[in-house]
Parts: sequence; structure tokens; C-alpha cells
Amino acid sequence: MRGGPLGSAVSLRDVTKVYDNGVVALGPLTLTVRTGEFVSLLGPSGCGKSTALRIIAGLSDQTAGNVQIEGHAARDRSRHNIGFVFQEPTLMPWTTVRGNVQLPLDLTHLSRGDARARVDQALAQVGLADFAEVYPRELSGGMKMRVSLARALVTDPDILLMDEPFAALDEITRFRLNNDLLTLWRKLRKTVVFVTHSVFESAYLSQRVLIMTPRPGRIARDVRIHADEPRDEEFRTSPEYAAYCRDVSAELAKASNAGAGA
Repeated sequence: MRGGPLGSAVSLRDVTKVYDNGVVALGPLTLTVRTGEFVSLLGPSGCGKSTALRIIAGLSDQTAGNVQIEGHAARDRSRHNIGFVFQEPTLMPWTTVRGNVQLPLDLTHLSRGDARARVDQALAQVGLADFAEVYPRELSGGMKMRVSLARALVTDPDILLMDEPFAALDEITRFRLNNDLLTLWRKLRKTVVFVTHSVFESAYLSQRVLIMTPRPGRIARDVRIHADEPRDEEFRTSPEYAAYCRDVSAELAKASNAGAGA
């Protein structure tokens, strides 16, 4: 796997973000994500989690500070292969599942045969091999999010950024997608940065939970989840998982209170 110094995939140093209206969304924010890690950003609404993710992706520029992706300046986009899964599936209704997943490949002018093979592989990875010719209107919310995940995976990214992708789904579907995402991560070993506002989701999925303060967002706590792999339904109902959830919840409360008093 590629990586920067000490195997870092993502490095933010003293990053701030100030919007044109004067709102200070981030900062100073410092974090490091190692190659192959699964890390969650957890914090209250409006703390800058999504802003940080967009800066990592190159969809937004920081006001100050340094951002490096795999040891290179983030502004050098040609060096980076990043997949992004948004809060909403953002599928094009006029084309099929295959057409939606193939879109990033169309932009790279990959041959038709190679693109088809890549799309088939991505759809198989997310459990949608039999739905390639179906239109988005025929899919459930969970299936639409699987299409969005396949679209992010089809370019074989080194880093996968996920912005609260399961927040709008019912609990049963969310649990199933959490399990499937962990299975994919164990198989592919992508570097994953996952934004969530759920204590339970962050403790279940992550190797580390980075807890952010209220705006302007900063990293207040770094909670390591040392649970054995694979994590499954047995882990979800275990005293160990319950203890991690309590720890993360307590640290989130401390960070929120500290931010409110700042």
C-alpha cells in the first residue's frame, strides 16, 4: 500500500476553515489517519465533520494549515485516488444502476470492456450483481446507498471517505450495511474516514473514533476500539461493545461541554 511518512494516508495540521460570511467552521484541526485504518469522525451537528471530509477530498479548500494525502500535498490531485460516498445517494434517475456506477470511469475514458468488468466487480462487492440493469426508482433506500458505494469503489480508490451514508436508513438496514461495510473493509483494506453522529455506529465500525468539539471543530479525544475482528452480531450484543459505547458517549459529552464553555 502507498502511504506518507510513517504510513499516513491522511494528515491535517492546524487546518482552519472560515467561510465568506465569517463563520469559523474548523480549527485548528490536526489529525492523522494511517494507511488501511478505519477511522470515524464523531461530533454534534454543525461541528465541521463534513467540512473536514470535503477538505480531505479536495472538494473544499482550507483557509489555513497543511493537508497531505499519502505524503503529498493535497492540491496535487493527480496523485490521489479518493472515493467519496455522500449523505444522499445522488443517483441519476434516467440511467440504470450500471450507468450510475460507471460514471466515474466514463470520465477517465476507460475502454468499454474494461469499464464493464470494473462495474461488474464493484456491484458484486456490494451485493448488487443482479441489479445492474435496474433503475434507481426501483430500489430501496439501502440499495440506492449500495449503488453509491459501488460508484465510489469502481475506481479502486486508496482512500474511501463516507459522509453519514446510513443516517437516513431504518435501523435494520443500517445494521446490515454496517456489517457489509466492515466485511468489505477487511477484504479490501482501504483507508476509510467515516463521518457519523451515532455513538453506536462509530464504536461498532471503527478502529479509532476521533471526537470533535462544537464549532469551530477540533479533535478533542482519540478513542481506540481494540475489539477483535471480525465484528458481528455477537459483538453488537456483547458487554465489551456496550462498554465502548459508554466510553465514547462519555468522551463526547466531555468534548461538547468543553466546547460550550470555550
